[in-house]
Amino acid sequence: MESLRMFVNGQAMSGGSLNTALSGARFVGPAETAPRYRFYSVRDEFPGLYQVTSDGHAVPGELYEVTYEILREHLLPNEPEELELSVIELADGSGSLSMRMRDESLTLPGVTDISTAGGWRAYLAGASVQPEDTVR
Repeated sequence: MESLRMFVNGQAMSGGSLNTALSGARFVGPAETAPRYRFYSVRDEFPGLYQVTSDGHAVPGELYEVTYEILREHLLPNEPEELELSVIELADGSGSLSMRMRDESLTLPGVTDISTAGGWRAYLAGASVQPEDTVR
């Protein structure tokens, strides 16, 4: 079966509430994006990446090899409507599929820039978010 690389950085990571959607996928290991992204919390329920042209950060996550079936039948149906499937750049310069914030989702209530928090797990563990990082 053909497999694709999928970078996850939120609830689909190991131990997260959506990790079961990756059952049957092969865990490749920890990974990090290239420093071309801002990272947002949506209502403190899930995170989202957003590519920027300046002031980007590297975002930690995990890399999996998934089949089209796992992606189509298990992972994508569980993703929130504020996100969409995209291709991102990893720290090593290679590409991967990943979920990203939709443009129109950036200004929704409850969206906070957590780019400096050190990733989703660090943010959930109480990493401080600077007041100026709040999107209004």
